[in-house]
Parts: sequence; C-alpha cells; structure tokens
Amino acid sequence: MSGIFRFSGDEDHFLGGSLHLSPGSCAGVYLPARKRLRISAPSVFSGFEQKQTSIDVLPDECLFEILRRLPTGQERSACACVSKHWLNLLSSITRNEVNESVQDVEGEGFLSRSLEGKKATDLRLAAIAVGTSTRGGLGKLQIRGSGFDSKVTDVGLGAIAHGCPSLRVLSLWNLPAVGDMGLSKIAKSCPMIEKLDLSRCPGITDSGLAAIAENCVNLSDLTIDSCSGVGNEGLRAIARRCTNLRSISIRSCPRIGDQGVAFLLAQAGSYLMKVKLQMLNITGLSLAVLGHYGTSVTDLVLHGLQGVNEKGFWVMGNAKGMKKLKSLTVMSCRGMTDVGLEAVGNGCPDLKHVSLNKCLLISGKGLVALAKSALSLESLKLEECHRINQFGLLGFLMNSGLKLKAFSLANCLGIRDFNPESPLPSTSCSSLHSLSIRCCPGFGDASLAFLGKFCHQLQDVELCGLNGVTDADNIVSAVSICHGRTLESLNLDGCKNITDASLFAVSKNCYSVNDLDISSTLVSDHGIKALASSPNHLNLQVLSVGGCSAITDKSKSCIQKLGRTLLGLNIQRCGRISSSTVDTLLESLWRAFGNGGVTS
Repeated sequence: MSGIFRFSGDEDHFLGGSLHLSPGSCAGVYLPARKRLRISAPSVFSGFEQKQTSIDVLPDECLFEILRRLPTGQERSACACVSKHWLNLLSSITRNEVNESVQDVEGEGFLSRSLEGKKATDLRLAAIAVGTSTRGGLGKLQIRGSGFDSKVTDVGLGAIAHGCPSLRVLSLWNLPAVGDMGLSKIAKSCPMIEKLDLSRCPGITDSGLAAIAENCVNLSDLTIDSCSGVGNEGLRAIARRCTNLRSISIRSCPRIGDQGVAFLLAQAGSYLMKVKLQMLNITGLSLAVLGHYGTSVTDLVLHGLQGVNEKGFWVMGNAKGMKKLKSLTVMSCRGMTDVGLEAVGNGCPDLKHVSLNKCLLISGKGLVALAKSALSLESLKLEECHRINQFGLLGFLMNSGLKLKAFSLANCLGIRDFNPESPLPSTSCSSLHSLSIRCCPGFGDASLAFLGKFCHQLQDVELCGLNGVTDADNIVSAVSICHGRTLESLNLDGCKNITDASLFAVSKNCYSVNDLDISSTLVSDHGIKALASSPNHLNLQVLSVGGCSAITDKSKSCIQKLGRTLLGLNIQRCGRISSSTVDTLLESLWRAFGNGGVTS
C-alpha cells in the first residue's frame, strides 16, 4: 500500500504543540527504560498549531481519485474502516471507475446478505457493497425495514448498485423511504437481476418498474405487494420487455386493475408458469384473458377477488387455454361456485391439486362435478366451506379417479356424522393414502368408522380437534385393525375423548407407525406403557404427548425404552412430569437425538 496509508496511529506524532519522543530517540540523553519523556516543543514548532496535516483536508475529488486507484479490494475494504466519509466515497465508486490496471475479477455473486429492523441502514448497505465486491460478489440481498422508522433510502440502494453488479435476487420489504431513484440505480447497474420482491414500498411507482423492465431482461420472478404507487403502466412495461418472466405475484395494489393485469396475462401468458392475484380490484375480464392466453400456467392462486363473479370463473375454465394447470388455490372469492368449479375441472385436464378456502358457495354438487371432470386430481383441500356436508364428501370420494391420494377437510361446519346403519357403497377409494379432518364439530365415530372401511390404503391419518371421536365403540381400534400394516402416521391432537384404549389398539395392531401425536388427550401412563411393551416392536421416530396431564414421572422408563428409535419427543405442558425427569430424559436420549430432539 502507498506510504500515505501506512500510518497506524501508534507512531510518535506532533499534537497540540507538544512533541512525543520515544526512549533513545535523542543521542546522549539518558531516559528510564520504561518511561516516555514528554518535553515542551520549542517555539520553532509553534507553526504546526495552525496547520492540518490530515489527508482529510483533500477535497473529495482528490480522495476519490486516490481511493479508486488502490491496487486490491482488500485495501479498499481496509480504507473503508477509516471513517464514514471514506466508506461513503468508496461505496460511490462503480466497477467501471476502478483503475483498469488494478481491477479485481468480479465474482459469480454467491454471497447472501440480510438486514432487518434497526440494522437496516444506508451505512450498512455501503459496507456490504464495499466488502462483498471482491469476495465472490453479492448475489442475494434482503432488506426488511421497520416502516416509517426505516433508515434505508435511495442512497443505500445506490451504494449497492455501484458495488454489486452481480446481484441476482433483491427483496425490499417495508421501506417507505425507498423510491424510484434507488430502484432505477439498481436496474441500470445490476442487469443480472432475476428475482425482485417489492413489499410495502409506497415510494416506488410505475417509473421504477419501467426501469427494471428496460434493463433487467433476465427477470424471471416478480412480487409486488402493497405498493400503493404501482399501477397499470408498470405492469404493461414489465409485460413488454421481460420475456423471461416465469412467476408473477401481485397483492393489495389499489392502482392495479384489469387494464394492467389483463395486458400482462395476454402478453406473457404463453411463458408465465406461476400466477398469484390477491386482493386486487379486477373483474372477470382478467380471468377470461388468463383462461384464454395462460397456456403455460401451471400454478394459480386467486385470493380475495371480490370483483370477480361466477361468470369470470366459468369463462376462465371454458376458454380451455389452461391445459397445463396443475395446482389451483382459491381463497375468499365469492364468484367461485359449483358452476365455476365444474368449468375449471373440464377446462384443465392436467389439474392435480385443488385448495378451496372460504368459498362459501361451493357445495357437494360442485365437488362431485370436480371429481368426475378432473380425472388427474391427486389432492383436495377444503377449509371453511360450510355448504359442504357429509353426502358431498362421500359423493366426491366415490367419484374421484384412481389418482386421488390426499384429502383434507378443516373447519367445515356443514359436516354431520354418518348414520351408523348406512350400508357401504359398492365401490371404494383404494388410492387415498392421506386423510386429514380438523376442527369439524359434526364429524364423529360413525364418520371415522365409515371412512376407515371405505378407504383401504390409508398411510397418514390426521384427526385434530374432533370431540366427536371417542373410544366408546372401539372406533380407533377398528381403524387400526383395518390399516395396521399401512398406517405410518397417526395424529389425534386435541381429540379430548381419546383414552388409553386407543393406544392399546395402536400398540397391538399397527406395525409401521413411526409418527404418533396424542397431544391434549386423556392418555395416561398406562397408554405409554402399552406403547413401550408393544409386541410389534414399534419403530416410533416422533412421539408427541404435549398437554397430556395424566402422564407423570412414572412413564420415564417407558419413554426411555421408546427413545431407542425416537428422533423427536414433545412433552410440553405435561404438568405432572417434573423438571428432574425432563433432565433425565434429555441426558439419556441425547445420543439418539444428536442435537437434542426433546421439547419440554
């Protein structure tokens, strides 16, 4: 490094008219071995009192020229530690302004940095820009601000733009002080951007998106969430220039409507694969355009589209352009009805996964129509769809294709218990492997018994928060007998009427179960003992008994015996298990768990 930068701060120097001399610096003068002699400077040095000898007296233009000629990135990083002033100057130097004879080879951009809350400041961004430029290059940057208290501005983004041309992934969250100027600098200096996430950045408008569209032709993934300044023109700019776009997510942007969304889908529908439209002021027009032009769309999420009616979903399905659609999620869309669901099933022959949440107009009729039309359907998830009853559930399972593997039902208040005397249908659902019923008050023992006999190959069963499921008629025992050789996971969390009888049945009949959750049930020490002494030598890997107040310290030895195969144990909220027992379990199971899989 040049001599001007070799000053370490520990050398002897003049200060305030006094001269500091090291021992032995004056010939013929005796000084104690461990003393530093302080003598008054003669009047000949008085002129130094009025002079500044620091390099800081140089104008910024001169400092800039010196700093950009430093031979290596390590020396630039070292100089950035001198002061905030030097750091800001160094962060303003672009790659093109570094002296060509001393430029370092730019990295591939494999470094990742994340700033959150108070740590997210312009100064830290400047340090990241200088520090990563010659250490592989910054490839991914996430900045999560703290709202109006955020200290990240366009200046900080400018520093990143100057020093990180290899940037590929940028996430800006909750940064009200960031605007079009900072985003434009990123767009011009970081043309390799592939993924951009803009969330709650009100200062960014259509101009910023237009700059991204003009310069970042490799953009493949774009998220715009709660950006009040972004409107239709920004989307139109993205649609015209970003031909590599594969995923688009737009949420809660009040200035975005049909003009922007429909244009984007018409222009990019042939290469877009993932589309998320949430809480937008759009109508059925946008869905009609999507249904016609979305020939490459495989994943579609529609949430809170209150302006879309039944006709919009009907047209989207009947346009028959979305033949590659594999996954559909619809939440809180009052336009999704039985008619629209049937149209989607008919128009999307490759549909495999459907999730319907708070679609209050969907009934069993729509489910049956979906089962008959979507022959490739593998999973269906229903949540808070209150018009669906037990007959619709049965009709769907009876008419579903041979590919259905998973069915989930949650918080559907229209479900009632089956009639125990109802005969079984002549057909069965042999392909279903996963069944999940959660928080459906009307679902009881008769329904569980019916599904247990109707579905022959269940591997994962989740029955959570079902007070109607009990041990009264040995229902769980019957299910364990039917599925003992296939059942791998059983979750009875929150079934408050399940007792030790269920564990006796599991220990006797289930050979393959490795994940068992009996949290918040009436299971006691006797049930744990039955598991530990199972004649089938259960290979349990995960056991959860959280909130089981009847389990006490007496189960310690049984849990230790089960611990030979356990990878995870949950004993939270077990008030009758003492802290000493917990410590003993931690110590004895530590070797099996490695990093400790006990949760207490």
